[in-house]
Amino acid sequence: MKRGLFIVFEGPDRSGKSTQAGLLAAWLKKKGLKTVLTREPGGARISEAIREILLDPENKISPLTELLLYEAARAQHTADIIRPALKAGRIIISDRFTMATTAYQGYGRKLDLKMVATLNRIATAGLKPDLTIVFTMPDSEFFKRGRNLGSDRMERQDTAFRLRVNKAYSALAARPGSFRIDAAGSVEKIHAAITARLAARFGIAAK
Repeated sequence: MKRGLFIVFEGPDRSGKSTQAGLLAAWLKKKGLKTVLTREPGGARISEAIREILLDPENKISPLTELLLYEAARAQHTADIIRPALKAGRIIISDRFTMATTAYQGYGRKLDLKMVATLNRIATAGLKPDLTIVFTMPDSEFFKRGRNLGSDRMERQDTAFRLRVNKAYSALAARPGSFRIDAAGSVEKIHAAITARLAARFGIAAK
């Protein structure tokens, strides 16, 4: 490819997005396309250190501090990983980006959405994904998968918080540049739908 491509996977915890991000990265690499798989919070060394702070269940973090930490991690991630990869013509796949902050800190924590949008823009210097793949699921499936959540600080949040996040993703999936995925589908069918979308949108052969 002559130019870089930025693809983001979004969705609530246990929606399957991380699995699909890895499958897509492997699929692209098999085609000989230079691909970088990364995540938020994290990716860059400093961003990974901030991730440990954010997810440590022993830490009591205020909503505003949480938001600012996520944005700090994102600013470093964008500068160190995402922009250099795009400049080099690589395909970069990120497990979460700015939509996650809107869903978790905006809708989940009930912070001012305009403030969140402004900080997202500042942290990324206006960078937007070429495609955001958003995993959504009905509340019934959300509660079913919630029984198997892990033990990090965000996964330990109460049901009301996580339900607000789940509902937020259903609304955010309608944004321009987003591709909604039914998280209840099989791993194989979801992967096929994603590769078909890339074939149609960017001309990457599906076979």
